Amino acid sequence: MPKEDQEEELEVLQSIYECDECFKEINSTTFQYRIGDEGEAMSFLLEVSWGEDYPDVTPNISLDAFYNNHIHREVKDDILQRLKEQAEENLGLAMTFTLIEWAKENREELMAKQLEILENKRIEGENKPQESPERQVEQVVGNKKEKKEQLTKAQKRRLADRTDHKGERPRGWDWVDVVKHLSKTGGGKQDG
Repeated sequence: MPKEDQEEELEVLQSIYECDECFKEINSTTFQYRIGDEGEAMSFLLEVSWGEDYPDVTPNISLDAFYNNHIHREVKDDILQRLKEQAEENLGLAMTFTLIEWAKENREELMAKQLEILENKRIEGENKPQESPERQVEQVVGNKKEKKEQLTKAQKRRLADRTDHKGERPRGWDWVDVVKHLSKTGGGKQDG
């Protein structure tokens, strides 16, 4: 019975979100949805994955994607707790759509604490004691040396294409093709 419910919900999700660039189907039981605009400080990537007994049990809800690294741990924990409460209320029902839509509707409230944290960091930065102009110049010169190289959009796209949804490369990405290697080195020939 849960398998049939999952297949039905999968079809519904595909039909609802087929043109939505925020939705990504990782596999037939794992889905990601970006809540908010890309690159925005108040956006986050919600991942929902179904276990074997879903929807009779709550799905696994995660915010562990690399995209969410800007979110404070306390904020993530609060979002997860509130989403799990929503999932508990919908036990036995197809709930992935409900969870995504609830997160979209409550995004500002869910991320309010994140906004407070960012604001506090900004204020702390403004309240630091002023240093001498010479020291400030030294810091500016020093910071220029540490500046990271910026990637173009094409470079970022290629990097994203080589990694999975968690930002990791697939197993074996750096393995040598044995046949190709032996044919180049002549190592596979036997003297007869």
